[in-house]
Amino acid sequence: MTPKISVIIPIYNVEPYLKKCMDSIVNQTLKDIEIICVNDGSTDKSSDILSQYINTPPPY
Repeated sequence: MTPKISVIIPIYNVEPYLKKCMDSIVNQTLKDIEIICVNDGSTDKSSDILSQYINTPPPY
């Protein structure tokens, strides 16, 4: 099944906000979505936070 909605999140040094952003997307009621995160060379731990979402099944 292909997703009906794509959510694209630009990532650049957003470590303080990224977990709240990702939680709000994955915990909403619409489940037929894909989440595309574009990390544009962050120097903080944004990549580590994204890795947790990739490697951990819901709920977060």
